[in-house]
Amino acid sequence: MEQQWYVVHTLSGKEYQVKTGLENRAALNNLSDRITQVVIPSEKVSDVKAGKKIISSRKFYPGYVFVKMDFDDQTYYLVKETPGVIGFVGSGSVPQPLSPDEIGSILRLIEEKKEKVKPKVEFQIGEMVKVTDGPFANMAGVVEKFEPDKGKITVRVSIFGRETPVELEYWQVEKG
Repeated sequence: MEQQWYVVHTLSGKEYQVKTGLENRAALNNLSDRITQVVIPSEKVSDVKAGKKIISSRKFYPGYVFVKMDFDDQTYYLVKETPGVIGFVGSGSVPQPLSPDEIGSILRLIEEKKEKVKPKVEFQIGEMVKVTDGPFANMAGVVEKFEPDKGKITVRVSIFGRETPVELEYWQVEKG
């Protein structure tokens, strides 16, 4: 029988701990061939804290991990007894596997977002922002253009009484 994907509900913020725990417990119990993948769908986002650019991970489904496994009593109890696991998602007492379409769209989303770093904050054209880094630090300006895929933002600032467009990295500005 082909392995299927199941959704496992975890304690909030414990997704990575559950992923590591499941993988380690499966290996210890010689079940790595029956629990083959544990996935936490997420994307990389960047933010600025104390003037430093920080890249972190934002989960698409906080509190959930996706597990590809053969479902039987042994694997069911291994997952259920893993610290941080609340239980399987499904109607009634028997967990329901995801359909191929459901898991396919989730895996495609992960693949699309894998390499791109997305800004944590989105900007709107015409919005007032404050430059926080670089030679124009502490100047206010208006967003003229925003390119999230490139991480660039064009801000119109007043330099010596003249409106001048300045291209910056999105993390060099903040709303305000």
